[in-house]
Amino acid sequence: MKKLTLLGDITPEQFLRDYWHKKPLLIRQAIPGFQPLLPFEQLAELATKDYVESRLVTKKDGNWDMQHGPLKALPARSERAWTMLVQGVNLQDDQADELLRQFRFLPDARLDDLMVSFATDGGGVGPHFDSYDVFLLQAQGQRRWKISAQKDLTLIEGLPLKILKKFKASEEFVLEPGDMLYLPPHYAHDGEAIGDCQTYSIGFRSPSYQELGEAFLQFMADSIDLPGRYADPELEPTNKPAEIPKAMLSKLADELNKVSFTEDDFAIFLGEYLSEPKHNVFFQPVEKPLTASKFQQTAQKKGVTLSRKTQMLYRGKNVFINGESFAMHKADKTALETLANTRALDGAAVAGASKDVLEALFAWYTDGWLELNK
Repeated sequence: MKKLTLLGDITPEQFLRDYWHKKPLLIRQAIPGFQPLLPFEQLAELATKDYVESRLVTKKDGNWDMQHGPLKALPARSERAWTMLVQGVNLQDDQADELLRQFRFLPDARLDDLMVSFATDGGGVGPHFDSYDVFLLQAQGQRRWKISAQKDLTLIEGLPLKILKKFKASEEFVLEPGDMLYLPPHYAHDGEAIGDCQTYSIGFRSPSYQELGEAFLQFMADSIDLPGRYADPELEPTNKPAEIPKAMLSKLADELNKVSFTEDDFAIFLGEYLSEPKHNVFFQPVEKPLTASKFQQTAQKKGVTLSRKTQMLYRGKNVFINGESFAMHKADKTALETLANTRALDGAAVAGASKDVLEALFAWYTDGWLELNK
């Protein structure tokens, strides 16, 4: 793969080998001349919506406070040390989505969302660490970052934010618009705005094994097949009626141990789990959809593009889209994998698609998961 300005003129292979999960990387002018994609007023308007996750963090006289959105009112722009955080901006704006997609040298299964942080002078969320990788792209003004590889990640108790108790910076940088800082998981950092400031955070999914385990067992509950019912024709009398019989325990353990999982089970679970829309993501079905035949004609002429809210993944013969899965035929593999990887199909690709794929595209179009190109 070619070198990317986004990564400081190193290749994705070099980045993953030398920095990913390992150490920070400061990239001056990762996106030269970068400016905010949304004006402050539009960002503040998003924070008032109940379908957008947002927070307001303030610090007064050494006391921290955090309010969860929807945020109906913000402090005056002239007031110091407050921060508005808006999650999932990529789901609400095409330019923000395009920015997030620049990081697709990493798998979609790991890429999470774009968060925008607006802060007035002195604003920040305190010294903390994230449990996931993050790229911090400066969009407006300056922010001073202090970072540390410290092992002591003890938090101050009783605060509404997770703030490190003993933060000791080892490096310090001031980022200008277009500069970007990569930090691996659990790397302590503290960012403070110098004047009005916007920082774009590109975050990654890092679910806990506990979370995955619980979700997997729920997923598999409907597919477990254990015929028969417990019986004990050789039962003997007991003088300890409250004790669970050893034979009963052994027999049930033997039956339950027959439950097994295949790699295909794990793949289908993971694909549906990772493509499932977040709780605050909603799709708007087309109000006046074209007929199936008219859709097909238009799609073959103009092509189609996935909605910015749609997550489409695949593994082997299985395709996953917005929490649903199905097995694809060999003849459909190229078209569906192309749609997932490029998030679009041109007219020629649609024209060459099978009847099954065309039916799927039409269903996704009516549900708002996919759009006709203009």
